[in-house]
Amino acid sequence: MSDAEHVRGILLSHGKLAEGMVDAVQRIVGVDGDVLVALSNEGQNPQGLADSVDAVLGDSPAVIFTDLCTGSCAVTAQITCRGRGRRAVVSGMNLSMLLEFTFHRMLALEDLVPRLLEKGKGSVKSPQIAE
Repeated sequence: MSDAEHVRGILLSHGKLAEGMVDAVQRIVGVDGDVLVALSNEGQNPQGLADSVDAVLGDSPAVIFTDLCTGSCAVTAQITCRGRGRRAVVSGMNLSMLLEFTFHRMLALEDLVPRLLEKGKGSVKSPQIAE
């Protein structure tokens, strides 16, 4: 995959969650502003938000990250993937998976998405309480 074809990421969330996550990734990694783009569902219906996603991505390969696996952001993600083989949806986004994305976005979607899921799931832990 050429540099121009690196996978892009769109974060869809309720409120300003996506904006904060993109800010955190940029502060940690220092990636350009077009690697991860934050969009909020605030004041938009799923089709309007899907139109915004399409305007940002064009025909670029992309992972569409959502905060939840249900609701308007998830519906939007599904709308934007219809008939497009170069997009994938990952729900339940977290900082670990977004960092993994920035370091491995040159991979093909079929290799990248399972890696993101593994990293995201593996980062959710509960430390043992000392007895």
